[in-house]
Amino acid sequence: MNPAITLATARRILTQLRHDHRTVALMVLVPTLVIVLLYYVMDDQPSFDAWAPVLLCVFPFLVMFLVTSIGTLRERTSGTLERLMASPLGKLDLLLGYGIAFGVMAVLQVTLALTVSLTWLGLDLRGDLWPLVVVALLNALLGTALGLFCSAFARSEFQAVQFMPIVMLPQILLGGILVPRDQMATVLEWISNVLPMSYAIEAMKDAALGADIGGEFWRDIVVVGGSALLALILGAATLRRRTP
Repeated sequence: MNPAITLATARRILTQLRHDHRTVALMVLVPTLVIVLLYYVMDDQPSFDAWAPVLLCVFPFLVMFLVTSIGTLRERTSGTLERLMASPLGKLDLLLGYGIAFGVMAVLQVTLALTVSLTWLGLDLRGDLWPLVVVALLNALLGTALGLFCSAFARSEFQAVQFMPIVMLPQILLGGILVPRDQMATVLEWISNVLPMSYAIEAMKDAALGADIGGEFWRDIVVVGGSALLALILGAATLRRRTP
């Protein structure tokens, strides 16, 4: 791993994104627009205050997974990745560069969504703001890392999108958003206990409800961050130069 090469990779990806207005809109604007839509659909401030933090937790995860998996696959199918790998660029340099670049986009995404929610929509947080920001950013990095990992197993953009219901939806459904995890069937609870999104949702609930930021919150943060790092390492191990 070479820090200079990693940063150069991140700059290249950010430069490409700057000229791809539709992708930037998907990453930065769409989550905020959906939260605004939720506000007017519910037309009830207490309900909105309960559901908005959930969306702030879930959307960075989903959007970053989708954009990263398709973006990486596109570089491989176009031959760009093969040309880059012929240079001193290492696999981990590439994946960390992607992580930094999309991490910057995640900061913009979360900042815009929180600014609109707290000002225009009047979101009332019972606790401090920073824990919610930390959880949202870590979720975005987790989605990025999982997208990089899953892109290695896809041969087309359509296949990359197919990984979303396989990888993303079970984590959301079993994460405790709809039904508390301790009320699920035993097998489902066991599965939930090994999914990183479950810990992200628990941390988000603690942050949104103003619970004491103690050992359980930091345990959840470590699990989510460690899962993102593991996904990056696995992505580096399975990354291929081209699509067969």
